[in-house]
Amino acid sequence: MGNGMGLTTAASGSPGDEGPGEDVRRAVERAWASLLPRADAIADDITLTLLSKDWHADAGPELRADIRSSVREHVGRGIRTMAGLARTGESTVHLWRETGRRRARQGVRMEHVLNAYSLGSRVLWEALLSRHDRRDEVVDDHVLVLAGRQIWAALDLQNATLVEAYRREEARLHNRDLQRRQRLLDGLVEGRGADPVFAAEAREVLGLGAREPVACVVAPFDGLPDGPVRGGEDRLERLGVTSCWHVRGDITFALVAVGGTGVDGLARALEPAVVGRAGVAASPDGLAGFATAYRLAAQAADTVPRGTAGVVPVGERLPEVLLRASPEATAVLVEETVSPLLAQPPQQAAVLLETLRALLTHHGSPTHAARQLFCHRNTVIYRMRQIEELTGRSLRDPRDRLLLTLGEMAAPQA
Repeated sequence: MGNGMGLTTAASGSPGDEGPGEDVRRAVERAWASLLPRADAIADDITLTLLSKDWHADAGPELRADIRSSVREHVGRGIRTMAGLARTGESTVHLWRETGRRRARQGVRMEHVLNAYSLGSRVLWEALLSRHDRRDEVVDDHVLVLAGRQIWAALDLQNATLVEAYRREEARLHNRDLQRRQRLLDGLVEGRGADPVFAAEAREVLGLGAREPVACVVAPFDGLPDGPVRGGEDRLERLGVTSCWHVRGDITFALVAVGGTGVDGLARALEPAVVGRAGVAASPDGLAGFATAYRLAAQAADTVPRGTAGVVPVGERLPEVLLRASPEATAVLVEETVSPLLAQPPQQAAVLLETLRALLTHHGSPTHAARQLFCHRNTVIYRMRQIEELTGRSLRDPRDRLLLTLGEMAAPQA
C-alpha cells in the first residue's frame, strides 16, 4: 500500500527565540531553494523506497501512480514553501489534509502514511546535508541547524494535520458503510432479497457467500434500556460466525450466516447474551426468504413470556406460532374448546385448567396426572368428567386432545 509524504512550512529559530535574523532567514531559504532542480529526483527516490516496503507489496498500478504523483507534489510544494517561493494559493496544510482523506478512502493504514511522511522528511534533510558536503556548495552549519529544526518541527504539524483529516474521513466512510448496511438489511426485511441485483449487492456488502445459509434473530426491546441482546455479535464472531445486526423500530434483529452451526446451535450460542425475549428462524431460500424468516423469528420471540429471558428456535414453538399467525381462527379455537372452563369462577377455572394440562401431558391418563398434581386419582377423574362435560370434548379422543391442547395454549392463563 502506498502513501504520500509531507514536508514543512516556515523557518523558525530556537525555542524561546524571536527567530533568526533576516540574513539568516534568507540563507535558510536559499539552502532549500538549491534543492528545487532536484525536487522530482528526490521525490522519485522517496517513491522507490516506499514501494520497496512490505506494506506496499499489494499496491496496484493506479495506487503506485498516485503515490508517485503525490510524493512529487509534496516535495515540490514543500521545498517552494521553505524557500519562500510558494505560489499564490499554494498551501502545504491543505495538501496534507487532502492526502489524509484520500489515503483513508484508499484503505491505507494510518501508520503507513505517517511512516511515509517521516521517510520523506528524512530523505529531504539528507539531500540538504549532501549540499553541505559538496565543496563547491557549502551551507553554513548554523543555517543547517535552523533548516533541521524547521523540517522536524513541521513534521509534528504534518502528522497532526494528517491524523485529524484521516480520522474524520475514516469516520465518514464508516458512517456511510453503516448506513448502506442498514439500508440493505431493511430491504431484506421488506422482501427485496428476491431481487437478484439487490441480493448480489447485499451479499457483497454483508460478506456472504453466494449459497451461504442464513438465519434471522429477532429480539424486541421490551423497555430494556441496554437492549435485549448484549454482545451477541462479538460472541458469534469468537465462534467464527458472521452476523450483521440492526435496530428496526423497537426490535433488534440480525442476519446470521449459520454455516454448520444450524438454528439450534445458533440459539445455544446466543443464549448467554440474551437478556430479553428472542426468536431464531432459518431462511431455507437464502436472502430471498429472509423476510419470511424475520416474521417467523419475531413470532417465535413473542411466544416467550414477557419479563423473562430466552432465545427459542421457531421449530420449538410451531404450535404457538401457528396460533399467532391466525388470530381469527385462534379465537374460534378457544371458543370451541376451553372457553367454558374460563367462564367458571376464577379459582375453579384455575383448577380445571391445571388438571387439563396434566391430563394432556399424560395423554389423558388420570393415574399419571394425579401423580403430577399430588392428589387422589378419583379427584382427577371427577375433574376430568367436569372438563369433558363443559367442553363437549373427550380426552380419550386423539383429535379432541389435539384441539384441547391448542385451545389451552391459546387461552389467557387463569
